[in-house]
Amino acid sequence: MRGPGGEWAVHGDPDRRYGLASVTKLLSAHAFLIAVEEGVFDLDGACGPPGATVRHLLAHASGVGFASREPERAPGERRIYSSAGFDILADAVAAETGMAFPHYLREATFAPLGMAGAALHGSAGHGGEATAAGLMNFADEILDPALLHPGTVAEALTVQFPGLDGVVPGYGPQRPADWGLGFQIHGRPKSRRGLWFGASMPADVAGHFGQAGTFLWLHAPTGRACVVLTDRPFGDWAKPRWTEWNDRLWAALGEAG
Repeated sequence: MRGPGGEWAVHGDPDRRYGLASVTKLLSAHAFLIAVEEGVFDLDGACGPPGATVRHLLAHASGVGFASREPERAPGERRIYSSAGFDILADAVAAETGMAFPHYLREATFAPLGMAGAALHGSAGHGGEATAAGLMNFADEILDPALLHPGTVAEALTVQFPGLDGVVPGYGPQRPADWGLGFQIHGRPKSRRGLWFGASMPADVAGHFGQAGTFLWLHAPTGRACVVLTDRPFGDWAKPRWTEWNDRLWAALGEAG
């Protein structure tokens, strides 16, 4: 966990590698935004199903399904959580650069951030593995960006296509289901119920959780962040514990600041 002063408190082995499941999406999104800034493709350029853009795909608003690349809705109509959308983006990066996306991700994100041991195996949406130390470096980059323009990071942490309803896997319907560019956003009061974020945390906390029993959240205005990696798959056991623990941590970091 990272307090307002920018110092990390670590519990456990920070160099042990874990499967990230959907926390992978944060890392892939960072590399996709590097690709945008490098001119590989445009954030509002066409990508995926007809009418969809890179922005739609990053924000789970393209209409493609969870695992299928076939559209289920028109772009911008509903928040359909989709790993397939991230794989569409990965294939677009590979086609434009001639570089397989795992290699691009390593060169664009992992290597510059000193994420030793991080790798992508398979899906850009859920095939990553990394250490807590590496993810701490990643969180530091989002809170104080050096690889991306600060304006790009601010956009990633801002709700895209506001007001879209959707389903968060494991937590059910959210009205609305707020998402930035790869980052889940805590959101407005009605959307906070049942989510893994602490109920007391502000609406602009952003991050992601994974079915591997992992999560990362950060709050840019206060410089707070948290990385949790476990080897116990997400399930009903995690829902009350994560929410309560994040509430207690948020309060403790506030007192420390």
